[in-house]
Amino acid sequence: MQFLDQARVHLRSGDGGAGCVSFRREKFIEFGGPDGGDGGKGGDVLVQCVDGLNTLIDFRYQQHFKGRTGMHGSGRNRAGPKGADAVLKVPVGTQLFDEDADEPFADLTVVGQSLRVCRGGNGGFGNAYFTTSTNRAPRRANPGEQGEERTVTLRLKLIADAGLVGLPNAGKSTFLATVSAARPKIAAYPFTTLHPQLGVAAVDSREFVLADIPGLIEGAHEGVGLGDRFLGHIERCRVLLHLVDAGGEHAGRDYRTVRAELDAYGAGLAGKREIVALSKVETVDPETLRKQADRLRRACGQPPLRVSAATRTNVTDALRRLAGAIDAERAESAPVEPAKAWTP
Repeated sequence: MQFLDQARVHLRSGDGGAGCVSFRREKFIEFGGPDGGDGGKGGDVLVQCVDGLNTLIDFRYQQHFKGRTGMHGSGRNRAGPKGADAVLKVPVGTQLFDEDADEPFADLTVVGQSLRVCRGGNGGFGNAYFTTSTNRAPRRANPGEQGEERTVTLRLKLIADAGLVGLPNAGKSTFLATVSAARPKIAAYPFTTLHPQLGVAAVDSREFVLADIPGLIEGAHEGVGLGDRFLGHIERCRVLLHLVDAGGEHAGRDYRTVRAELDAYGAGLAGKREIVALSKVETVDPETLRKQADRLRRACGQPPLRVSAATRTNVTDALRRLAGAIDAERAESAPVEPAKAWTP
C-alpha cells in the first residue's frame, strides 16, 4: 500500500428539499385544507476516525465529497426524507485544516471519534406550516436551504509510542525490521526510506508501536532532504531512539546534527525522552568503536548503547529501555484524580 500523509479535499453538504404546496381534495370532504409537507434536510459531511488505516491514500483518487440533497415534501403532510450523509473515513492521528490555515480546527486521535464538517441545509416548509386563522389556504412554500461548502486539508501524524531518528543510513530500517514484522526497504545507500514505517515491537510480554521516519540531514527543518515533511510523525511519540552509525566519520558530530534539526523544528521534539545508541557496531573494529562511543558520550551526556540489528547485539536491552521510558512518560502525563473528601 502506498503512503500518503496529506490530502486536499473539497466538501459540500446537501441542499435541503423544497416544501410542497398541496391541498387535501377527497370526496365527501368539503373543506380539505392545505396538506403540503416539509422538505427533508440535506445530508451532512462527516469525518470519522476508524481503525485499520494508516495512510490517506484513498483521497488521492477521490477529492470531492457531497452529501445528498433532501427529498422534497409531498401532499398528505408527507415530509421528504433526509439526504444521505457523506462520510470520510480517516486513520487515527488525522488533523483537519481549513484552506490556507496554519492551525488545525480538529485533531482526531481516538477510534470512533466523528466530526461534522459541513452541515446539510434545512428543508423548506410546506404550505401547511403557513396556515393561520386569517389565511386558511396559503399558497406558498419555502425552498430548501443550501448546503455548506469548504475546502479542507487532511494531514496525518502517525501515532506511535516510540520513534527512530538519525542520519540517513544509520540503521533505522534494519532495526525496525529486526524487532517487528514490518518489512521496510533496506539498502546500502542514503534515503532508502522514503516514507514513514510502523511496526509493533514486543519485549517481555508487552508490545508497543515503533515508527521509523526518513533520515535527517542538516537543514531538514527548512525542507532540505525529506525530514521536514516527516518530522511531524514523531511529534506524538513518547520517546525517541536516536541511532548513530558507528561507521560514520564522527559520532558526536552526527548526533549534534540531528539534535540541532529537532531543536530547530520545535513542536516539543527537543524535550522528548531520548535513548541514544551507537548502531551497526559489527562493522567497525574494537578501537574505532571505543573512540566513537567516547565521542558520542561527550556529545549526548550519557553512555550510549552499542547496538547491532544484524547480530541482535543489545537489541533486547534497547527495547526494554524504550518500554520503560514509555511507561514513565505515561505515568507523568496521566491526569491526577483529586482526592475525595472523607465523610464519616
